[in-house]
Amino acid sequence: MRALDLAFVRDQFPAFAETSLKDWAFFENAGGSYACGPVVERLNRFYRETKVQPYGPFPASRRAGEEMDEARARLAGYLNVATDEVHFGPSTSQNSYVLAQAFRALLLPGDEIIVTNQDHEANNGAWRKLAADGIVVREWRMSTVSDDLEIADLEALLSPRTRLVCVTHCSNIVGLVHDVKAIAALVHAAGALICVDGVAFAPHRRVDVKDLDVDFYLYSTYKVFGPHLGVLYGRRALLQQLANQSHYFLDEDDFQRRLCPGGLNYELTAGAAGIGAYLDRVHEHHYPGANVDRHQRLDRVFELFVAHEQALIGRVQDYLATKPGMRLIGGGAAGPRERVGVFAFTVDGRDSRDVVARLQAQRIGVHADDFYAARCIDALGARPQGGVVRLSMVHYSSSEDLDRVLEGLERTL
Repeated sequence: MRALDLAFVRDQFPAFAETSLKDWAFFENAGGSYACGPVVERLNRFYRETKVQPYGPFPASRRAGEEMDEARARLAGYLNVATDEVHFGPSTSQNSYVLAQAFRALLLPGDEIIVTNQDHEANNGAWRKLAADGIVVREWRMSTVSDDLEIADLEALLSPRTRLVCVTHCSNIVGLVHDVKAIAALVHAAGALICVDGVAFAPHRRVDVKDLDVDFYLYSTYKVFGPHLGVLYGRRALLQQLANQSHYFLDEDDFQRRLCPGGLNYELTAGAAGIGAYLDRVHEHHYPGANVDRHQRLDRVFELFVAHEQALIGRVQDYLATKPGMRLIGGGAAGPRERVGVFAFTVDGRDSRDVVARLQAQRIGVHADDFYAARCIDALGARPQGGVVRLSMVHYSSSEDLDRVLEGLERTL
């Protein structure tokens, strides 16, 4: 298999050429990745040439609409779904809150929703608030041994009244990948629907929603090398049943605007098309002249990304395993579990914020917090230490930058 040309990849990200950033080892990618060049180029062009109301009769307006349509088509292709099943919103958190209120019309008092204590609050709080309307909320809790969600515990929670299960594809704290396909099959067999938060997963792996067979899937483009937007997928048959959350006069099949009160951010939506253009650039560079379909291109590109990232993941795991007094979150999982490049840890007797301050003094970009997964942090007992220290990488992270991180940790500890 071909190896990722990291020099080429990093050349596609303007941040690596910026004087104020180039001396930093950036390992807070789970909080928001750098934007790739094609996204920046599209944003710049949109502001200069097409910053008008889109879908109108004059040229600049028509072009603005076409660029927004391109983004939807490209991201639908990324998820392997129909174009009208992909919807943009300001963030995954806002998309989740709108979806929960739209879904509320399908529920009766006494119906049950299952949420976890591991998810980011985006796929948590919005659903828990429905308890005020008589919906029963049950909690799928993390194992105290593995720090992860075990499918057997979900089976015990499912009942004839279960209507929806909300789960993360991969926690932004724990970093272990869940078998969403198996979970979806279990949920559907119980007669319920499934909503998956893919924010922490999508930067690292190919997402094929049809293969996963989920009903709703959410992720954020600003974690996947793009602008600050949230993306929501919903099965078309379900979207037709959801209550309108916007203006009363919108057509019933205008799912995008019915689920985005106030309308789209035009320039960011158009800019999101640059994510697909970037992935195409990577494929063309590594497989010049190859005539393959969209699915093969995406599979090949993410195979390159995964192989590069896995080499870095192995180095971090090996290092952390040698450090007494350091707790790797998710390190107690029984048997092999797939992990993305997200590592959260605590150090005995040390405040996580102090560890981060010492790393930042060495120009290492990391953070300590609950990272909006407050229930997860509390379940882990990490709140008194200021949360967890998190190191997160993506495919553009280099071995040299990881050297700096591990050397910096060694000095700090």
